[in-house]
Amino acid sequence: MKKFLGYILSPFAIVAFFLMLIIFQPIQWFAYKFMGYGAHKKVVDVLNICLVSTFYILGNTVKFTNKQDLPIGRSIIFIANHQSLFDIPPMIYFLRKYHAKFISKVELTKGIPSISYNLKVGGGANIDRKDPRQSITELVKFGTRMKENKWSAMIFPEGTRSKDGHVKTFQSAGVATLLKKCPDALLVPVAIKDSWKMIRYGLYPLNTFTPMSWEVLEPIEPGKTSVDELVKEVENRIRAVVDGE
Repeated sequence: MKKFLGYILSPFAIVAFFLMLIIFQPIQWFAYKFMGYGAHKKVVDVLNICLVSTFYILGNTVKFTNKQDLPIGRSIIFIANHQSLFDIPPMIYFLRKYHAKFISKVELTKGIPSISYNLKVGGGANIDRKDPRQSITELVKFGTRMKENKWSAMIFPEGTRSKDGHVKTFQSAGVATLLKKCPDALLVPVAIKDSWKMIRYGLYPLNTFTPMSWEVLEPIEPGKTSVDELVKEVENRIRAVVDGE
């Protein structure tokens, strides 16, 4: 029944989603060109809550839980498992006060209204997985921007999304590079659960009436142990929530 409803409701949700991207493209451009970073960021925040609202057209729900007393004015590395492209809008909106920027594939900087423009000018890192030198250089530059501006980062260390929701092994290289340039950044796990179910049949039909959750977990201070061990601890905390281990 949920899949059947997906055939009916998906066109409305997909059209609404892409309409938001198209509408906000010129608004983003204007804000960035003529009003600067602050105005552009506010536009991006509004864009992402609008994108989240399109999930509800399908009867899907978003529960974002953050009971942690995270510092303002200190760089944070939010480390999350990755289940779908729909993981991203709730994280951008609900963590907006931390000025968190994404580490993304360079391919995403072209051809997608609003998203590509934001990735190019928003201050994050756009890496080419086929070019290790470029990837490291981008991460180093991003780590420097984090330290200088007290920005935060969002990173998916699994590398690719999990198609069945189970947490994959986390890679520590990206976090290690950021910590070299921004050693005081706080590590904060974010457990994403069941967003994969929204695209379990692909982009059409999208699944319906699926409760999805994002939970910010207890932060971890860097420097007390190796980065590999820190990232493993983050992975284990997220796995305990997502996989129930």
